[in-house]
Amino acid sequence: MPDLKSKKEEFSRFVKDVQQHICDELEAVDGTQKFRIEDWEREGFGGGSTRIISGGDVIEKGGVNVSAVGGPLPEAMQKKFEVPESEFFATGVSLVIHPQNPFVPTVHANYRYFELYDKDTGELKDQWFGGGADMTPYYLFPEDAKHFHQVHKEVCDRFSPEYYSDFKAECDAYFYNHHREEARGIGGLFFDYQRPDKNRSADDLFEFCKAAGFAFTDAYVPIMKKRKDDEFSQEHRDWQEIRRGRYVEFNLIHDRGTLFGLKTKGRIESILMSLPPKVQWVYDHHPEPGSPEAELVEHLKPIDWINYS
Repeated sequence: MPDLKSKKEEFSRFVKDVQQHICDELEAVDGTQKFRIEDWEREGFGGGSTRIISGGDVIEKGGVNVSAVGGPLPEAMQKKFEVPESEFFATGVSLVIHPQNPFVPTVHANYRYFELYDKDTGELKDQWFGGGADMTPYYLFPEDAKHFHQVHKEVCDRFSPEYYSDFKAECDAYFYNHHREEARGIGGLFFDYQRPDKNRSADDLFEFCKAAGFAFTDAYVPIMKKRKDDEFSQEHRDWQEIRRGRYVEFNLIHDRGTLFGLKTKGRIESILMSLPPKVQWVYDHHPEPGSPEAELVEHLKPIDWINYS
């Protein structure tokens, strides 16, 4: 492993800056509601800023949260990482947006950083970067899926010709409801445990995370603007709420961030802000064959969206 260079201070500044940028962009699209800001502190070390928006003309519920926490690594995480007693630091920004209009996709993104220290000396022993963004539509518009992927591919290609294909594949594999045998949405990027090595430095990985974070609004906001005023019926809303149920299932059963937050005694309200406000679970529900709803379900699998026709 190369000499480690802490990015703690720089990444902490980045998550605050990108949080502000994203909130400003989303407030401008909604036009009626502002984010409610709630700063908090964690017992021991750390804190964050939870920003919640709800009841808007465009956004039914959303959150864009930052946190920076640290201290003794919990025993459960020691076992997971296969390390002795250690100290840790983790910071990141995480967001979920649930729109009012069923033709506007739900979206999720996060960008995070982790450091691990020797318990006795405080020496930096390990570090990694993670993040990504993925989109969960309720109705399929292939041109929207292509746009979302194209923006992220262009960011990836600035740093490595392998990033997009690798991180898209990771996203397809990760955001998958195995118990339903279907993807959560149309994917995007997902990368985790990205460490510096002989081919890339901590600076390189930080710059990639930063570029991806600020590109999120380029990938998503144009889709919001395009679809937010489309007319919809109660039947469209019912389908949206049924599909939101699958979103909840993933977050509570599979999502690593949710599980990490709960195991490290994170702030419950911030961790569970990703859950939508209105959801339906309809027993053994199946969309009508040949319907737009069925078309979506048929596409909940790995697809080359950039070259899709």
